[in-house]
Amino acid sequence: MLEKEKEALAKRIAGEITLSADPGKTMRKWREIFGVSQTELADFLGVSSSVISDYEGGRRKSPGASTIRKFVEALISIDEKRGSNVIRAFSKTIGSDLPTEAILDMREFSLPVTIKELVDTIKGEIVANMDLLDRKLYGYTVVDSIHAILEMSSEDFLKLYGWTTERALIFTKVTTGRSPMIAIRVQGMKPAVVILHGVKKLDELAVKIAERERVPLVISHVENEETLIMNLRRLVEKKEKEI
Repeated sequence: MLEKEKEALAKRIAGEITLSADPGKTMRKWREIFGVSQTELADFLGVSSSVISDYEGGRRKSPGASTIRKFVEALISIDEKRGSNVIRAFSKTIGSDLPTEAILDMREFSLPVTIKELVDTIKGEIVANMDLLDRKLYGYTVVDSIHAILEMSSEDFLKLYGWTTERALIFTKVTTGRSPMIAIRVQGMKPAVVILHGVKKLDELAVKIAERERVPLVISHVENEETLIMNLRRLVEKKEKEI
């Protein structure tokens, strides 16, 4: 089960590390996507955590093919022991650019960005949990909120998270923000940040849910949906150039 997906994911990770101008940063990105600590990875590989730290910090020379293979196999093995959550999330993206019609755009960052960087990109106004702006994001999903509310099932909603919940969920065509925040609370899985676009009058309940769930809530003041997506893609391109 999931053998093809595991192989495809392994090739994706190994390829990114091999082609990266900073392999250590790319290794760290993937370790964090899998939610594996340096200590846990080091224990699995039978090395000290300082070895992992040195690779990620660029203090060791670029890893060879054997090291990359062991690194990738370790992440996938650890994920399998935890229930294959990352592998399953990756499998949902194979064969389809956008897994549901409600998703207008969905990208992963080649290097993580902070919530603050994203807020600056989309002319954001922070309305809840300003103290969490240094949290790292590994991707974003732009959702048509009307389409999502009317047509998405619980299973479809999970597809919004791509490979990891450490991402921004950006809802367009929002009137008050109440429905997206209720959906997130009911669903149980929490994104790293929620961004609302098109808000006419923010509902106090949306803010209260965000505060209770400790999910930063942001209102985007970008002129329109097209500009919002264009600005987000420019941020993706900027990160790709930094590799």
